[in-house]
Amino acid sequence: MTKEEVRAISLSKLRLKKDFTVWDIGAGTGAVSVEAALYCKEGRVYAVEKDEKALKLIRQNTGAFGTLNLTAVPGEAPEVLFDLPDPDRVFIGGSGGKIAEILTVVMQRLKAGGVIVINAVTMETVHRAQEFLYAGGYEVETILVNVARSVRVGGSTLMQARNPVFILSVKA
Repeated sequence: MTKEEVRAISLSKLRLKKDFTVWDIGAGTGAVSVEAALYCKEGRVYAVEKDEKALKLIRQNTGAFGTLNLTAVPGEAPEVLFDLPDPDRVFIGGSGGKIAEILTVVMQRLKAGGVIVINAVTMETVHRAQEFLYAGGYEVETILVNVARSVRVGGSTLMQARNPVFILSVKA
């Protein structure tokens, strides 16, 4: 699940509108998908996920949050992307090591003026994504988000760091 703070920044970078079509690739449990669907009430959100347990959670969350405009899409990107309607916005939360292949399809299908936001936890994914996007002449904003949460230990409060997350955003 994309942590709350990272999710808030990622959704902000997507600059969603109520009638947008959104792809959430590597959707995991669907946290980003659900929030996007709540915002894009007149649009559609497609949560692409290969893990069956995660897909079950996405479907449960769809019911729990009343996001009937959210569709769980079983399968692996980029293969399943060809059957989806062209997106206004794309969030990539997981690429399974196929970031360049996924971005190739996304760039072919993304509507004019579209935005892509990528969350990455490894330097290799960041490098491959930047390399692909820079080669295509795109301007990429890359930020690194470090979050720490308070934890009580004995009578003291300590800050415990979470794993840092890179957030890349690009306007097509």
